[in-house]
Formats: sequence, structure tokens, C-alpha cells
Amino acid sequence: MTRIEKEKQTIDLMINIYCKKKHKGKDGLCEECQELLEYAYKRLDFCKFGNEKSFCSKCPIHCYKKDMRAKVKDVMKFSGPRLMIYSPIQFIKHIFE
Repeated sequence: MTRIEKEKQTIDLMINIYCKKKHKGKDGLCEECQELLEYAYKRLDFCKFGNEKSFCSKCPIHCYKKDMRAKVKDVMKFSGPRLMIYSPIQFIKHIFE
């Protein structure tokens, strides 16, 4: 699995946790979270660094629009600690990358 695929898997899980808990989504993602996920996938697909990328927060190039970057930060701040509960293996992999 490539670095980009791993990043997509992680952001997908984080957005799903966020939407389920914050927006009470029962049948998948709400429209806002689906839009954010699609945006994140698009940014990852076109990442200049490809599989050599670091975490987006440490990247010298900020390719996210300001409002989307704020939304992703909120999602990560909320879902990051919860990864330990929902997917401990994914959490450990994410920490050590």
C-alpha cells in the first residue's frame, strides 16, 4: 500500500468518526463531511510529493484552501485521540509514520 493510500485510509476513518459523533450520521457521511472527504482525496491525489510526502501539517506547501484546512484540523483534533478506540492498529501505524 502506498503512502497516499494510507493517508486516504486514515483521513477516511477520521472523517467517519467525526461525522458519526458530531453530526449523528447513521447512513454514511453527511453532505458536508462527504465534500471534505472528496476534497482531501483530491488534494492527496495531486500531492506534489507523492509517496515521499510527510504529514500535511508539516508540509512546506499548503495546498488546502483556508476553510477546508480549518475543517480538517477540527476533524483531526476530534478524531485523532478516538482512533485509539475505533482502530488501535491504524492509530499505532499513524503515530509511527
